[in-house]
Amino acid sequence: MKKYHYPQLGLVNTRAMLQQAMEGGFAVPAYNFNNMEQLQAIVLGCARSASPVILQVSGSARNYIGPSFLPHMAQAAVDLARESGTAIPIALHLDHGSSFALAKECIDSGFSSVMIDASHHSFADNVTLTRQVVAYAHDHDVTVEAELGILAGIEDEVIAEHSTYTRPEEVERFLEQTGVDSLAISIGTSHGAFKFKLQPGEEPPPLRFDILEAIEKRVPGFPIVLHGASSVTREHVEMINRFGGRMDNTAGIPEEQLRRAAASAVCKVNIDSDGRLAMTAIIRKIFAEQPAEFDPRKYLGPAREELIEMVIHKNTTVLGSAGRVE
Repeated sequence: MKKYHYPQLGLVNTRAMLQQAMEGGFAVPAYNFNNMEQLQAIVLGCARSASPVILQVSGSARNYIGPSFLPHMAQAAVDLARESGTAIPIALHLDHGSSFALAKECIDSGFSSVMIDASHHSFADNVTLTRQVVAYAHDHDVTVEAELGILAGIEDEVIAEHSTYTRPEEVERFLEQTGVDSLAISIGTSHGAFKFKLQPGEEPPPLRFDILEAIEKRVPGFPIVLHGASSVTREHVEMINRFGGRMDNTAGIPEEQLRRAAASAVCKVNIDSDGRLAMTAIIRKIFAEQPAEFDPRKYLGPAREELIEMVIHKNTTVLGSAGRVE
């Protein structure tokens, strides 16, 4: 596979954008994508709301798209933002990298940021693997995210039955021993669209802001990341169910809690499921109302428009990232 260094593609690493977010009291959106329409929607939504953006792919999404496609798609995303009139900062990030080999492949193919997720290992093994990735990445001016604590839920290759909250007393030691640029923590978010199964009238449990605050005190000014932060938008869940889906009693992270987190040391928020739900809702609606339709442009196009609006909403009212790019 041909090698690229990310500046050749017009990308940036996450260092400056996370620092700006920390100083400005907002969070940079990190949206996952699996196909062209999702990528276009994310970039256009961020360009139209003048927001920096981190484009994320998991290992399985990278395999689905095709590793040789990704550098060209990233470069096209940068061009699309410029053509829209707003040259926003764009990073290409590996989400939940499972090995040094995968992280190295991504760095060598033009990724500007990688996550190495060794949170399911012992603390010592997490440190060892993370340090190895950091050494290679920093030699190429690529930023690295790691994780302490385990999020429950299922999304792509991430599968965990139970959460393990991050221990604030371990954070300082981990950062000192690894040299990572940002840290994903576990404070009550979870992966996937089925984060919480609620009965009528019930509310999702609140995030553990006490843990977040304790971490902030121990490592002031260090970029913190929230994974599994989709809100599982009720409008889209109801539309999916109305047109043949089955997603009963599911709920995500309330938007007001995410906004509170984004005003703190949390300066990167990962969103995947909400984008999938938005597109699926529109596609199901079109298939139900127009059963003779078979042109992918006629259902993927409207689904893309719905995702653009969702991205603008998240950036503007939830993450506070809108209007941060001149």
